Amino acid sequence: MAQDLRKLFKEQREEKKYQMKEGHAERFFSKLETELPEKVKPNSYFWLKIAASVIIMIGLASYFFMNRNNTIEPQTTIVDNSDTKETNISLSDLSPDLQKIENYYVANINLELANLEVSDDNKGIVDGYMEQLEVLDLEYKKLNEELNEFGPNDQTIEALIQNLQLRLQLLKKLKEKLNQLKLSKNEQATII
Repeated sequence: MAQDLRKLFKEQREEKKYQMKEGHAERFFSKLETELPEKVKPNSYFWLKIAASVIIMIGLASYFFMNRNNTIEPQTTIVDNSDTKETNISLSDLSPDLQKIENYYVANINLELANLEVSDDNKGIVDGYMEQLEVLDLEYKKLNEELNEFGPNDQTIEALIQNLQLRLQLLKKLKEKLNQLKLSKNEQATII
């Protein structure tokens, strides 16, 4: 009575050879694909993003370290609309309301720039923000060229206004950062 079950199952498997119906595998895989489609991993670029962030941080740190010993020369860039006057059409030429909007933002940008306090401690931060302002200024000039080339349209006008808004927001953020830096230095000085 004592039979080895493994041996018995092995003999039974060898005796019966099961065959699948023709096309069974293809039908199975097509149904499987419809029920469980291949999912794209959402975090496939996760490590690439981390590596890019690390590279940017290293670059910024080396920039600040290299420029730490340079003398400070405050550079105040005032928004100049004289370049836009050379062109045929500018934002202020389109309507009195747009002229008021442009004048408002330009005046506030110039005011914020005039009130900046540049020192040894905050030169790196100010330089970073000034580079961003220069990029926005170049974009503003390109938008003005587009305005002259293709004529006034809603997208270009909105882009010009948004550019001015971004510049003002950027300067306000710079002012906040400088105030935070100043407060933290004052707190450190009182602790010591």
